[in-house]
Amino acid sequence: MRVISSLENCLQPTQVALGNFDGVHLGHRAVIETLLPAGLNAVASGCSEARGHATVVSFNPHPQVFFSGQSKPLLTVLPEKVELLQALGVEQLVLLPFDRALADLTPEEFVEKILVRQLQAKKISVGFNFCFGRNRSGTVEDLQTIAHQYSIPVRVVPPETIEGTQVSSSEIREALSTGNIHRANRFLGRTYALTGTVVEGQKLGRTLGFPTANLSVSEQKLIPRQGVYRVEVSGPTLTQKQMGVMNIGLRPTVDGTRQTLEVHLLDWSGDLYGNTVTVSLEQFLRPEQKFESLDALKDQIRHDCEQARSQSI
Repeated sequence: MRVISSLENCLQPTQVALGNFDGVHLGHRAVIETLLPAGLNAVASGCSEARGHATVVSFNPHPQVFFSGQSKPLLTVLPEKVELLQALGVEQLVLLPFDRALADLTPEEFVEKILVRQLQAKKISVGFNFCFGRNRSGTVEDLQTIAHQYSIPVRVVPPETIEGTQVSSSEIREALSTGNIHRANRFLGRTYALTGTVVEGQKLGRTLGFPTANLSVSEQKLIPRQGVYRVEVSGPTLTQKQMGVMNIGLRPTVDGTRQTLEVHLLDWSGDLYGNTVTVSLEQFLRPEQKFESLDALKDQIRHDCEQARSQSI
């Protein structure tokens, strides 16, 4: 999949899904998959040249970040987003540099300059609440009206709902902040994962009899609620997914002051230092807590491991 920030290098013509797509959740996938009625086979067979190359157009930075000057953690950092979009069958991801010039385009100018002239869009897909143009003044109805002048159909995709709740990045963020991993994973359509490099730690876990891999992840990545989780760990050096428990927190029992991500693999031993691993969060087991002694902490870790084993069956 091509990842570009200059429209001069994009494949043309295109079928375009417009949005930020942080999380690439079920609602986002519904928008994107309208471009891929024949799935990956269409790309493989060369049909994309006639139909238009399946293209996701997003913005970097997020418009909210541009206007507020404050960044917010992401559900999917760029490498994760690229991997997820590629798996769906997207051919190119266009990251439009969001600057004052782009922000000042009227809805009509955005369609004519970006979608028609530079992307040669043959079809457009957006979510029901998509806004665009100067001061977010353009609605999906405006997009349909303007695009119709260029004979470009616009598909407005209704929201995905689960048990009466609309699937959204905000709902997923809220679920992760409270440790409701089950809800977050349902809305994502997959398990929420943290990918990073295993780095040297203080080796406290090894001292306690539960060696851990200390994970360093992107500063942009949203970290869920502090506590202990049942997880699955995968990576190039692991022949198969490994069951484990992860602690996210400050380690108050040993007066820690810096948040760490520590994973103990239940049925594996070896050296992971310097390797990249992906930790998929399956279940929230308990909040982080301070214990009266290291022995009490050790007993609790043993219980956490037993609980993780029993609930993964």
